[in-house]
Amino acid sequence: MAQILKGAEVVAALGEKMMAEVARLENTGVIPQLAIVRVGERADDISYEKGAMKRCETVGVAVKNVILPLDIDQARLMNELEALNQDASVHGILVFRPLPKHLDGEAVRRMLVPEKDIDGITDGSLAGVFTGSNEGFAPCTAQAVVEMLDYFKIDCKGKRTVVIGRSLVVGKPVAIMLMARHATVTVCHTRTVDMPEVTRQAEILVVCAGVSESIGHAYLAPGQTVIDVGINWNDEKGKLCGDVKFDEAEPIVSALTPVPGGIGTVTTSVLVSHVVEAAKRQTASL
Repeated sequence: MAQILKGAEVVAALGEKMMAEVARLENTGVIPQLAIVRVGERADDISYEKGAMKRCETVGVAVKNVILPLDIDQARLMNELEALNQDASVHGILVFRPLPKHLDGEAVRRMLVPEKDIDGITDGSLAGVFTGSNEGFAPCTAQAVVEMLDYFKIDCKGKRTVVIGRSLVVGKPVAIMLMARHATVTVCHTRTVDMPEVTRQAEILVVCAGVSESIGHAYLAPGQTVIDVGINWNDEKGKLCGDVKFDEAEPIVSALTPVPGGIGTVTTSVLVSHVVEAAKRQTASL
């Protein structure tokens, strides 16, 4: 049976570290603050907003909620973002996406300054991931994968590692971040020939395909560590599930993240940790 890599343990460890950092910042008169920009009343946005606010409150990070009407025009949205860019009391900015179709999401993405882009969506942040610099921040879910491996002392050095998925949100950045830890990385996607043959060779398998329970026993091999990034709703079962068929994977692999209770729980903590780090960097530059 696989070791279940639970996100709660990682969250607790990150929380302790963040509270210590926040206390140090408060001693210098700085309170880290996250600005959450939400357009409209999407239920999933509101749910994530509540989770982020709760996590911020737990570690002492302030939150500024910028709630904008669904019919907001591009000019006003850009003005709101520019004001947050210029607001020295705001250290990190989270913009919920996708935005309504009448808004230019690319323009919004480019508007954010990398030093406040705690969700890793700007070109500056992504360039920072690829070059290994400290400009901006890595996408939170990709960083959560690395935090999970680090916490459970799963050494990537020299390991055959396969990432299923090539999005800018997870697949590409996590591949680069794992290579920075000296993993030997292969990226699979919808055009990969005989993907199960490739994935069975992996010692570490990161699944971010975005397809509910698409990875079963044919893709897996004994001894693997499997990180399931997917979060999907299964109407038939009436519950959340990952990209990996958990019941098929658990008897085969050595270690496995659950859904829910795995990477998703760590992602919010990473977001908040980025706000704290952003406050440290911006304070140091004053």
